[in-house]
Amino acid sequence: MKSSDLISSLSLFLTGLLLSPGNAVLAEQVTFYVHNKCPFPIWPATASNTGQPVIADGGFYLPLGSNKRISAPLAWTGRIWARTGCRFQSNWQPACETGDCDGRLACGGLIGTPPATLVQVSLQADKAKPSFYDVSLVDGYNIPISVQTRPVGPKCGIPGCSKDLNGMCPEELQVLNRDGEVVACKSACLAFNADKFCCRNEYGTPDKCKPSVYSKMFKDACPGYYSYAYDSPPPLASCASEEYVITFCPHTWGGEQVQGLNHTSS
Repeated sequence: MKSSDLISSLSLFLTGLLLSPGNAVLAEQVTFYVHNKCPFPIWPATASNTGQPVIADGGFYLPLGSNKRISAPLAWTGRIWARTGCRFQSNWQPACETGDCDGRLACGGLIGTPPATLVQVSLQADKAKPSFYDVSLVDGYNIPISVQTRPVGPKCGIPGCSKDLNGMCPEELQVLNRDGEVVACKSACLAFNADKFCCRNEYGTPDKCKPSVYSKMFKDACPGYYSYAYDSPPPLASCASEEYVITFCPHTWGGEQVQGLNHTSS
């Protein structure tokens, strides 16, 4: 075979390999850069919406000061959060103090136990169209998170919190670890399971479900997050990008540190 024919055949083979269903083309994916700026290790987790593939095995270990690159297919929808105080090599049940998914390191699609701060993502198949994403405290809070596109877009960022909600969480919403330390703060809906806090039944419309003293406290600490189901104006970002930076405990966290987390490694 002539060298020109060999090169042509090899080129066709590689093209077919990259375009085959079993091999995702990087250009047809979206990248999340996950950073841990917390003063302790975390265990980020992902859960996909129904019919969507699991990304990053559903969960992984991320030491303090480190980062990880994970990929998601176009049109992926799901949630990303962090687990804290995990002990996977023990008999703890649950294994993590916050955000636990049945004691597993790789959640495999399982949704974490609230309360936990959630990044909610809805990517668009057409990369030219904006994707939608937000940070939600509707089920409560454990640590602050920021989201930004790369390159940085002027209206594409969701900042972290200006105050530590665990440090100001009222007693009726507190989640305590075994040492009696506050490791998370429940939403009023999660704590009381009342229609007026959960925006359901007779309170299931924006005009009937209004902010509560608890959601106002969440909003004051984290103005860029959803504080309750009908938060208005909706703190929803909408930007077209192939790369997103998700930072746990970003520098916009008012210089404070989470108190009372048991920071054990895997």
